[in-house]
Amino acid sequence: MRPKQSFADEAEEQPRPETDVSEHEQSGDMHPQQNPQSQQTTEVVVNDTGTQPTYANFCRLTATPEEMILDFGLNMQPFATGLQRVKASQRVVMNAYTTKRLLMAISATIQRHEQTFGVIELDVQRRVSMPQPQLAPTDVRVPAGQPQVIRLDH
Repeated sequence: MRPKQSFADEAEEQPRPETDVSEHEQSGDMHPQQNPQSQQTTEVVVNDTGTQPTYANFCRLTATPEEMILDFGLNMQPFATGLQRVKASQRVVMNAYTTKRLLMAISATIQRHEQTFGVIELDVQRRVSMPQPQLAPTDVRVPAGQPQVIRLDH
């Protein structure tokens, strides 16, 4: 087990370039009456030591007047028809303000991803019928230590 860091150690950690969805940093649209020169910036350093990653391909969103509840799980047969039972493995409860900031951060991240890698196609039928990237010819030599592509269509 890793020794617990002191506050001074945590303060010296380098922040990761992530989108902050806290209340401290907001666009001018959220508070148009504030003078931009009077705004102070806040740096948030996240200590993710001990955080357990979890993969999810399913999310259920429910809401109350005060909070949004996101349940994440793994759907073992996402394309099956009929009744499917999914066990939620993680639950995140947020107030509406944090949820809206999360929505904005995810939207911006998806937009940057699509600009870099292309449109994320949600329709499975279109994804399956999309042309696949061409494989490298088999006569091309691959440098040592690199994976080799083996063509199966001969």
